[in-house]
Amino acid sequence: MGNILAVDDETAILVMIQKILTRDGHMVTTVSDPGAVKQLNLASFDLILLDVMMPGMDGYTLCKEIRGYVDCPILFLTAKAEENSLVNGLEAGADDYILKPFGKLELRARVSAHLRRDRREHTSRITFSNSYFNLSGKQLIVGEVAVPLTKGEYEICEFLARSPGQVFSREQIYERVFGFDGESNDSTISTHIKNIRIKLESLGYTPVKTVWGIGYKWEE
Repeated sequence: MGNILAVDDETAILVMIQKILTRDGHMVTTVSDPGAVKQLNLASFDLILLDVMMPGMDGYTLCKEIRGYVDCPILFLTAKAEENSLVNGLEAGADDYILKPFGKLELRARVSAHLRRDRREHTSRITFSNSYFNLSGKQLIVGEVAVPLTKGEYEICEFLARSPGQVFSREQIYERVFGFDGESNDSTISTHIKNIRIKLESLGYTPVKTVWGIGYKWEE
């Protein structure tokens, strides 16, 4: 089951979407004003449905503006079948589209398929509100920027991020990242943390917190 956001200026469409998807056990948040979307906790959604033609801000523009904050599937709801429109949607950051008018079976099938695929892909990710770890590629992405971390710095970040909110001592971090047979000592963790913070703070991101007298934790 997923937490789904549906954005459409037509109330009837939102009511229909909510009825169909809640019957499958999904939680559905509906928004008729595209300008209000960025006020939501976008990272909490597992899938987003966006209407293309909306007053004030079209779906393409909204998709581009929020794509840097979410990595969940975004599906356009569009009445336009022209090739150019679909290309524009994919270039804006969407994953798929559903052509209006659509039936309940198609909506349920498309949503379920994307949720299943996304969950498989997320086994190789750790995702936060404005960042994610590409575990297979050993990268930390903040917004849309890959942070230039050294191998040791990345391993420290990933270790902390796997248990957000939990405090680890320098000794625990050192043993986990460098092992008992490491060639240095746990005081190097302080230097690594300092360098990590400099790189993350340059992107306006400060998830590594110091708990005085104890150690460090990852917390947004």
